Amino acid sequence: MTIRKIAHIGHPILRTRARELTREELLSPGIQTFIDDLIETMHDADGAGLAANQVYEPVRICAIEVRNNPRYPYKPNIPLTVLVNPVLTPIDDESFDNFEGCLSVPNLRGVVPRNVHLHVKAWDRQGGIIDSVVHGLTACTFQHEVDHLDGKLFLDRVKDTSTLCTWSEFERQHRDAFADRVRALVARVGS
Repeated sequence: MTIRKIAHIGHPILRTRARELTREELLSPGIQTFIDDLIETMHDADGAGLAANQVYEPVRICAIEVRNNPRYPYKPNIPLTVLVNPVLTPIDDESFDNFEGCLSVPNLRGVVPRNVHLHVKAWDRQGGIIDSVVHGLTACTFQHEVDHLDGKLFLDRVKDTSTLCTWSEFERQHRDAFADRVRALVARVGS
């Protein structure tokens, strides 16, 4: 496995809509090795997720996993999930103001409204069907990663730019209140 370089804001790959894969492409040794690299890179960067175009591959694949992540101690665990050609559909209009950051936008965070309940359709890394519902902060994380596949960054979804802050100011000024809101959301809707 190889740890890949992560593209930063300003690079055109982050504004490119990733292309869908065929099952044949997905099952090829090259793409399977790429998925291993994507997961390894996500782990190395302590990310909650990573999309293929963040590592310069414009294909519709993202990896998501949270397990005792030191960058996000308030996030509930999410088992390793690889989404291929994902389609997310909101189930209702409920939203949550999520304080987000991004490995491609270093040292910046901001509040993004996200749907709380989502229907997820995708393939897993072997081409099996994923047809499930996710809730809460897990739903927020899925939306963040699929946005990348559509050429969007969390900054595009920030409604109030006065919420933008550095990581250290988030830790000092906003983390505790945000963690309380996350705990309340998780208690109410789950992950």
